[in-house]
Amino acid sequence: MSKKKWIISGIAVLAVAAVGYFSFGNHDSKEDKTITVGRMSATKQDDQVWDTIKKEAKDKYGITVKVKYFTDYSQPNKALTSGDIDVNAFQHYAFLDAYNKKNKTDIVSIGKTVISPIHLYSTTYKSVSDFQDGDTIVVPNDPSNESRALKVLKYAGLIDLKDGQDLVTVKDITKNTKNLKIKELSADQTARSINDVQGAVVNANYASTAKLSEKDAIFTEPLNKDSEKWVNLIAANKKDKNKKLYKDFVKAYQSDAVKKAIHKAYGDTSIPAWDRSFN
Repeated sequence: MSKKKWIISGIAVLAVAAVGYFSFGNHDSKEDKTITVGRMSATKQDDQVWDTIKKEAKDKYGITVKVKYFTDYSQPNKALTSGDIDVNAFQHYAFLDAYNKKNKTDIVSIGKTVISPIHLYSTTYKSVSDFQDGDTIVVPNDPSNESRALKVLKYAGLIDLKDGQDLVTVKDITKNTKNLKIKELSADQTARSINDVQGAVVNANYASTAKLSEKDAIFTEPLNKDSEKWVNLIAANKKDKNKKLYKDFVKAYQSDAVKKAIHKAYGDTSIPAWDRSFN
């Protein structure tokens, strides 16, 4: 073989090798740029926002977003720990802290999403001042959401709570002048019980599923310096927190297009929190 033919042959081999590398060895391939996100069961508004998130992720970062739905708050973190999903987007900081302590897990926040003020609803009364002696109010029974709901009742002037407590329970009620009965239920049951009790504190996603709007509420949780623990987040296993794929997904979520989609879908019931100060 002449020297010229040998050079041409060598170039051809290198070309084939390069094609093979970019076809099979490139870590930016479409297959590697798929992320599976755990979410709670969705409403039409949720899907509209997530359509925008998916589009931003695909158009700006080449990421294909797949979603796995759950119906109970205890499920998405278990799925994350087991590797069934890559990240999840359903919980706030207080819930994650309580979950990690209880389950000795190492799940961390990799980005803020929204804060959704919770509400006190009643089909019996139109004002918190209307509650009568011995009435029953339902609250979620998981530690972080029960604490949040009890603080809503405190802000509404219905009860007083021990000072200096991060998470509170019914045992921390120090004043209950109307002798209200605080009934603890699974968070997904609070909205369903609304016609059987005089009041119910309902998380935003379950209120939306039950077609309860902000206009139906008789009291809304205020946003103040104590609210940051209720900011929702994108969570990942600690060992994966610096993955570029995950960081790019967070950027796609925290975009102006998604912010507009959130406002269009929810109005003021779900508020972008990644660039908001709570001081």
